[in-house]
Amino acid sequence: MIFVFGSNLKGIHGAGAAAFAHKYRGAVWEQGEGLQGDSYALPTCSEPGEPLDLRSIEHYISRFLNFAKEHPLLEFQVTAIGCGLAGYKPGQIAPLFFKHGTVENVWLPSRFFRAIYWIGYDQHSRDFASDS
Repeated sequence: MIFVFGSNLKGIHGAGAAAFAHKYRGAVWEQGEGLQGDSYALPTCSEPGEPLDLRSIEHYISRFLNFAKEHPLLEFQVTAIGCGLAGYKPGQIAPLFFKHGTVENVWLPSRFFRAIYWIGYDQHSRDFASDS
């Protein structure tokens, strides 16, 4: 199972899930995106403490989902990316995954499903559309 964690573009894996990935799952220092060891860095910040905007995060989510589709024999366990140091709520990040459809080898956190199915996708879509 590949551990998918929120990273920063500079690849400074110093805190949270990124630090765990660096210490235990083969994440490479100064590599801010992509497969590394048995982890995958998915950027949510430009550098530590500087969140990317939601449209940029969606771009990296799309790249990740395409990578997962191209590697169907790998399984990906996504953490609640963007919901820690980047400061977003699950209801802001989850729609960025769901709008791209289901990818069978990608496992999303329950927090994302709760945000979509308990609160409702329509509200989150409106919120996302107003993000600039």
